[in-house]
Amino acid sequence: MTDGSDAALLDAVDDRSTPAWTRAHAAGIDRTERNVAPIIYPPEAPLDPALHVWDTWFLRRRDGSVAEIDGYRVIFALTSPSELLPGKRHDVAAIRYFYSRDGKNWTTGGRVFEESEPLGSRQWAGFALYDEGEVFAYYTAAGRRGEAELAYTQRIALGRGGAVETDGDGLRIEGPWDHFVLLEPDGEYYETEAQSRGMIYTFRDPWFFEDGDRTYLLFEANAPVPDSADVCGGDPAQREFNGCVGIAESPTGDPTDFELRPPLLDAVCVNQELERPHLIVRDGTYYLFVSSHDHTFAPGLDGYDALYGFAADSLRGDYEPLNGSGLVLTNPWNAPFQAYSWLAYDHGDEALVTAFFNYFDFDRPTLDDVALLPESEQLRRFGGTLAPTVRLRLDGRETRVAGTLDHGHLPLPSEELPEPWWEPGEDVAVSGYLTPPEADAGDGVLDVDDPDC
Repeated sequence: MTDGSDAALLDAVDDRSTPAWTRAHAAGIDRTERNVAPIIYPPEAPLDPALHVWDTWFLRRRDGSVAEIDGYRVIFALTSPSELLPGKRHDVAAIRYFYSRDGKNWTTGGRVFEESEPLGSRQWAGFALYDEGEVFAYYTAAGRRGEAELAYTQRIALGRGGAVETDGDGLRIEGPWDHFVLLEPDGEYYETEAQSRGMIYTFRDPWFFEDGDRTYLLFEANAPVPDSADVCGGDPAQREFNGCVGIAESPTGDPTDFELRPPLLDAVCVNQELERPHLIVRDGTYYLFVSSHDHTFAPGLDGYDALYGFAADSLRGDYEPLNGSGLVLTNPWNAPFQAYSWLAYDHGDEALVTAFFNYFDFDRPTLDDVALLPESEQLRRFGGTLAPTVRLRLDGRETRVAGTLDHGHLPLPSEELPEPWWEPGEDVAVSGYLTPPEADAGDGVLDVDDPDC
């Protein structure tokens, strides 16, 4: 553990062995027919009408494959009661699981942990591992149990000991669970809450990964940058944006024991949040994906709520941004917040990308404007369920969107996909979704008295 001195932090900053997402890269971010998803419309029925559902992940085996148990596949997701205002859902988030035989029709299984069990005052995104009949549920322990005021302390935690049972009535995941903290920031590789400059603080979103015989956890964090560091051209406003993709290694392969290692990628001077980092490995190329927001880009840069990606020839290789800028998949200009929290997984010749259905019928330039809506409209315009799955082509350092599947359709790699119905550049499906006409760009102010609001 470092004492937080500038000298120690400067040594870390000066170590350019960490690949960087640079301002020059991010300056090239732009919507094109290769990276924009089509407009999302509400499904006939949400995943569960009683719940807001957002960040979602599969139950997987150690090799990264989706676990099938007696014909069922399982997803985990952050949830809250659906009568809650969507903007408050993170304050009470709990992990629930859902199961399906066909990847289309999902049954709610219930909470993974009993309310009094997990660490923190609420749980944020994680990873679920099924190994030798046992469930290891990695999660972000946000806040501290029993806190008087909501805190944003974040630790990477694990619940182990869960078992999966199936019978004629479906599938159940049951404890007892043993909960403990796996990782906390060290102040040298990864910024502590005390070191944070006041922008959104992050140490969360664990993702389990095995590379050959070595076992890792990826996670989202921030790279400490001292005030005296000569980075970002000396601009203190840019230095506040210091997101990175963290990594920890298990020295023995034990999935309950990890040690911090230097970051895989940093976005110092570029972006504050590199959320839910995860990998696809194909033909010797390591594709590293993160989600990020438009408002977490540093001053002087314009980005979108989008899936961003990077590629290298090894896990600790020199990651380069996909498509030159890093932008892989984003929302149309006239529905800029329709989906978020993308997660890509391999499917033969394609990658499939799941996300949650966020705000629709809403084209304002910032999500802050949601709070100006009447509460009934905040609820109506929040999807709160699984988004349509996006089909993505990976070709070296280039990607392109190749169509979509239905809301929440999550096929396994062994299941055939229909012929793509949308090839970018060959159909008018995305016509007009790329760049807003100047006359319709608006003034950024939401008129709550408008009857169409």
